[in-house]
Amino acid sequence: MFSARTGWDLTPNRLSSLLEARRKRGDAVLDLTETNPTRVGIAYPPDLLAPLAGPAALSYEPSPRGLASAREAVSADHARRGAPVHPGRVLLAASTSEAYAWLFKLLCDPGDAVLVPRPSYPLFAYLARLESVGVHPYALSYDGEWHLSRDAVREALTPRTRAVVVVSPNNPTGSYLKRAEAEALLELCAERALAVISDEVFADYAFGPDPRRMESLAGDGPALAFSLGGLSKSCGLPQLKLAWIAVSGPEKWRAPALARLEVVADTYLSVSTPVQVAAPALLARRPELQRPIAERVAANRDALRRRLGRGAPASLLDAEGGWSAVLQVPATESEEERVTRLLEERGVLVHPGYFFDFPGEAFLVLSLLPPRDVFDEAVDHIIAVL
Repeated sequence: MFSARTGWDLTPNRLSSLLEARRKRGDAVLDLTETNPTRVGIAYPPDLLAPLAGPAALSYEPSPRGLASAREAVSADHARRGAPVHPGRVLLAASTSEAYAWLFKLLCDPGDAVLVPRPSYPLFAYLARLESVGVHPYALSYDGEWHLSRDAVREALTPRTRAVVVVSPNNPTGSYLKRAEAEALLELCAERALAVISDEVFADYAFGPDPRRMESLAGDGPALAFSLGGLSKSCGLPQLKLAWIAVSGPEKWRAPALARLEVVADTYLSVSTPVQVAAPALLARRPELQRPIAERVAANRDALRRRLGRGAPASLLDAEGGWSAVLQVPATESEEERVTRLLEERGVLVHPGYFFDFPGEAFLVLSLLPPRDVFDEAVDHIIAVL
C-alpha cells in the first residue's frame, strides 16, 4: 500500500527509548543535542514579530519566486557577505529542507544521485530518498583542519551523479569551504555538467576571520550553483519558516534553472505572506539577533576548551564556526555504548559521531547552544565518565 520511499525502519533505537523513559519518569536531562535557539533561554526583542502583523500581510498576491521586497532583502544580505546576487536570481522557500527537495526535483530523475560530504548532517539521506534520489558520500579529510578535496569528489562520482552538496560551514565539523577548494570544485562540476548546492545557513557564525575562506558560492562561477540560506540560522528564527535559493552560474544553465524552479515554486506556493512582508525588517535586525547566539556559542566553546586542557581524556577537534563541537574520545567502548551510558548514568544526552557519518570511532558531537550552567554540568559528567 505504501511507497518504498517511506519504508524506513521506525523501530526506536536504544538511545531514543532510554530518553523517552527518562522523560516519562520526570528525570532531568542535560541535553547537549539541542540546536533550537528558541529553547535555550536566549531572550528575543519583544517587538520582533510586529512586522508580521502589518496591513500588507492581509493581502494575498502570490508570486512564485517570492515577494520582490523580500528577495531584495536577501540580495542585500548576500551583498553584505561580499557575494552580490540580483534579486531576480533569488527564490523563496519555506525552509532549506524544502529548497533541497525542489533542487532534487529540478536536477534529478528517479535513480539519479547527489554527492554529500562525510561527515555531515544526516537529513540529506531522508530528503533525497523522498525524491527517489540516491546519496553518495565524498570524504572530508582532517589534519588539524578539515579539507574538501577535488580528488575525493571526483572519485565519488558515478554516471548517475547530478549534483554535489557542500555545507559551509559544515554541520557538525564547523569547517568552511576555502576559495581554492571552491574554485577546483566548480571547475570539476562545470566539466561534468553537474550542479553545486551550497548550504550556507551557518555562514555568519565564524569563530574568526580567514582570508582563505569562500564566503558564498553565489556569483558568476563556471558551474551552475545554488546557495541556500534562511531565517532559521541567520536570525535564529526557525519558527518563521523562510529560506532562500540564490541561483548562480553561466546563463546557459542559470536561465533554464530559474524558469523551471519558478514552476516548481508556483506549484507549492508554500511561503506565507506575513513572513515575506516581514523579511526586510527581520534581516535588518540580523546583528542584534545573532549576537546573543554567537556569544553563547563562544562562551561554551571557550569553557569546553579550558576543561579539555593537558591530560584530559578527550580532545576538541578544530572548528572554524557553527553551533557544534566535536570531541574525539578514547575508543574503549562503542559510541552507542558510551552515549547510552552517559544518558543512563549521568542524564547527559549527546550525539554519537556515527549519527553524522564520521568514518570511524570514537566521536561525540555537542551542541554549543544550551545555557552555560547546563553545558558546564554536562561536560563535567562527560569527562568523569571518560
